[in-house]
Amino acid sequence: MTSLRRRLGLDRLNQSDHEGGMAMAVVLIFGMVLVIMAATALTVATSGLKKSAADQDWGGALAAAYAGVEEYQARLANDNSYQQYGDANAPFSKATGSKLTLPGGPQANKAFGFGVSGTWASVPGSGDRAQFRYEVDNSAYVASGALRIRATGKVGGATRSVIADLRQKGFIDYLYFTDIESQDPLLTGSTNKNCTKKAWESRTQADKCGEISFSGGDTIYGPAHSNDTMRVCSATFKELVSTADPTPGKSYAKVDSNGTACGGQVFDKERARGAGPDQVASVTMPDTNSDKIRETRTDLPTEVPRPGCLYTGPTDIVFSADGKMTVKSPNSKMTRISNDAATKGTADADCGLPGTAPGQLGSPGGATIAVPANNLIYVQDIPVPTVGGGAQNVNAAASKGDLTETSCDDNHVGYPISKESVPTSATAGGPGKGACAYGARSGDVFVKGTFQGQLTIAAKNYVYVTGDLVYSATNASTNILGLASDGVAWVWNPVDTKGKSLLGGSDREIDAAIISVQHSFLVQNYASGGDRGTLTVKGSITQAYRGVVRNGSNGYVKAYAYDTRLRYLAPPKFLSPVTTSYGVTTQTEVKPAFTSTGAAS
Repeated sequence: MTSLRRRLGLDRLNQSDHEGGMAMAVVLIFGMVLVIMAATALTVATSGLKKSAADQDWGGALAAAYAGVEEYQARLANDNSYQQYGDANAPFSKATGSKLTLPGGPQANKAFGFGVSGTWASVPGSGDRAQFRYEVDNSAYVASGALRIRATGKVGGATRSVIADLRQKGFIDYLYFTDIESQDPLLTGSTNKNCTKKAWESRTQADKCGEISFSGGDTIYGPAHSNDTMRVCSATFKELVSTADPTPGKSYAKVDSNGTACGGQVFDKERARGAGPDQVASVTMPDTNSDKIRETRTDLPTEVPRPGCLYTGPTDIVFSADGKMTVKSPNSKMTRISNDAATKGTADADCGLPGTAPGQLGSPGGATIAVPANNLIYVQDIPVPTVGGGAQNVNAAASKGDLTETSCDDNHVGYPISKESVPTSATAGGPGKGACAYGARSGDVFVKGTFQGQLTIAAKNYVYVTGDLVYSATNASTNILGLASDGVAWVWNPVDTKGKSLLGGSDREIDAAIISVQHSFLVQNYASGGDRGTLTVKGSITQAYRGVVRNGSNGYVKAYAYDTRLRYLAPPKFLSPVTTSYGVTTQTEVKPAFTSTGAAS
C-alpha cells in the first residue's frame, strides 16, 4: 500500500487529503475495469455476430453450388445437345481440353462466366444474394460418356465448389423394357380386365392374355427390365436383368408361353449364381407423349427456345445420308403453334411449307429440308373443327369425302400400297377391332432411310418403319434417333389378300430408341407373309405390352443389340419415366475455384 501511495503521490498529502484521494483512485480503477469489461463484452458479441454471419454464408455458398448443378441438369433435360455449351477458356474447361461454344440469344447463360469480370447466375428467390457459376468438362463425352461440371456457389464473401458427374437416366438405359409381359388387348381383342394387369397382380394363364416368354434362340445383348413377371426358357441374357415382381424370392417364372415348365435359361450377370434377375421397384411408364406438341410452340421462348416441327395427319418421312429428309404431309396447315389452344400458328420454311406446289408438303414429291437440329417432330391427328364457330385450331379440317374417321383406303401419303390387304381385327397382326391401319385422319408417321442428326419423332397414333432405318456413316458417333408413339410402333410388313408378302427381299434393320407408350412394338401381319429374315434393332425397345415379331415360320428372327451410346447420349426430348432425364452419379466438394471477387482462388 505504501508503494502504491508513493507511486500515486499520496504520501505528500495530509490525512484528509489522503482519504479523499484514495477514494478517487478506487473509483477510477473500478471505472476503468468496468469500461474494459463492457468493451470486451461488446467485442465478443460483435465477433459472434460476424462468425454467425460467416457460417451462414459458408453454408449458403455450398447450397448455391448444388443449385448450379441442378440448374445445369434442368438445361440438359430440356436440350440433349446442351453438353456442347460453355466457355472453353474457363479454367476447368481449358485444363481438360473441352470443346465448347457459348450459346447466344435466348440461350445465353450467365452461369458460364469466369474471372473477375465474368458473370454469375442468381439462385431463384435469393434476391441475387446467392449466386453460382459453372464450368463444363465434355472432353470425354463422345468417347466414354463422361460429362462433368465444376459448380461454384457464392454468398457474401464465401465461395465453395463441387464437381459433379452427370448421366442420363430413363427407358433408354435398357435394350428391352416392358410394363406387361403379355400381348396388347387392343391387338388380341380381349375384354378381360386382367389382361391389363401384371402376373403378380392376379393375371393367370387362364385369362388367355397371350403370355409371351423368352425362349430358345433368344439372346439379349443388353440390359433388360420388366415391371411384370418375366417368363424365361432357354434364353440367354448377356447384361443385367431386373424385374419389379415384389414376391419374395420370385424374380422370374420358369415356364413357356403356354405355362409349361422349362429350363436352360442363362443370366450372365446375375447378382448371385442361380438368383436370376434383380428385384427392383417398378419404373413407371408415362400415360401419353401428347404433351410433346408443346415443344412446337413459338410463344414459350424461355421454356421452348427452339420449337420443333408439327405435322398434321398421315405424314411420310424419308431420310437421306446427307442430313436431310423429304416430308409429305398434305393435311398440315401450320407447322408450329403459337398458343395453348392452337388457334394461332406459323408455317416456317425450316419445317417445309404447307401447300401443293412443287417442293411443298402436300406435293407428290414432298418437301426436302434439313433434319431439325437436336429437336423433335410431333405428328398429330387432324383436329375436328369446333361447333358454333369462334376461334378454330389452325390445323382443323372437317370430316368429309374420304377424310372421315373410318376411311382406311387412302391416307394420301401412299398407304395402303397397291394390292395390299389392309389389316383389320380379323387379320392376324392387325391394329385391333374398329381401328384403321391407315386412317385418313390419324396422326401416323411412316419413316425409313439413312439418318444423320439428332432427332425424336413422336406420333399421336402409329409409327411405321417402312424400310431400313439406319445411321449415316457421317458423324456416326453423334447420330441418334428416337421413335415414340402413343399407339403401336409397327415394323411395316404388307401382304396381299392371300397372305403373300408384298415386300421384295428380306431382313430389316432399325437403328433407333423406340417406345410405344400405351401399346407395343411388333411386326405387322406377323402371322402371314412367310419368313422375312432377320429383324436387327440397334438401340432400345420400350413397350407397354409384349409385341410379336415371329409366329411359326412367319415374321422375323430377332437380332437385338443395345446401342451403348444410349448410356450417355439420348434422342432430344425423348420420353423418360416420371423423373429427370439426367442424374448425378457422383458429387464431391473441392477447393473453391473462385473467390467472391470472381478471381481464381
